[in-house]
Amino acid sequence: MGVEPIPDAPAAVADTGLERALVVADYHAGLEAQLRREGVELDPADEQRRERLLSLLAETGPDRLVLLGDLATTIGEPTGEERSEIETLLEAVDVPVTIVKGNHDGEIESVVEDIEGVTVTDSEGTRLGSVGFAHGHTWPGPAVLEAEIVCVAHEHPVVRLEDEIGGARAERVWLRGRVEPKPFREQYGDQLGEISAELVVCPAFNDRSGGTWVNVDGRDFLSPFLPEGLADGEAYLLDGTRLGPYRRL
Repeated sequence: MGVEPIPDAPAAVADTGLERALVVADYHAGLEAQLRREGVELDPADEQRRERLLSLLAETGPDRLVLLGDLATTIGEPTGEERSEIETLLEAVDVPVTIVKGNHDGEIESVVEDIEGVTVTDSEGTRLGSVGFAHGHTWPGPAVLEAEIVCVAHEHPVVRLEDEIGGARAERVWLRGRVEPKPFREQYGDQLGEISAELVVCPAFNDRSGGTWVNVDGRDFLSPFLPEGLADGEAYLLDGTRLGPYRRL
């Protein structure tokens, strides 16, 4: 049992002990339409996103797809191109889908209510066997935190890497470490049982959605429990390269 990133892809396969799930975070359907409303013109990428996700499903053959929050981009009810992108994607998926509700998924139920095999969790997340899933914009629920592995998203973690001549580039990363119980016990008190979980912070599937620079001074995390809730956190590139403790990069 475990959560294993797929090489060169912002996605992972989670073996929950009950089933295998493909895990994808921060899809942000309709992002280009949202940016267009803000005066930024980008070519649509809805087909490329959908085909990439469907190819990962075909490659990994999971029992379930877990969309780890922010399937949508609009805070309210998705409409127009965004709604169409979500519907087209979900109707093309041939396994059950769990949408872990994120801060951009406020009215996602209005889109998926008539699509068979799709369920939506509340913002505290859900536990599937040995793995807990929460988007991360709010505190994961106690049942999620008591799992063996906890997967969260929301941060879109990115590192800034510099070469020997001063050039710099941004790379999406996975963050992995232990759950540090202290902030969660301060939040939940006696509601929380034993915690000995691994914490996995997933990169954004959408490569246009920006991110949190985890190794740049002065850049704050977005989640209310990070970075305090991640002990011994290490960063890994999408190709699997271990960068080591993200605070030292």
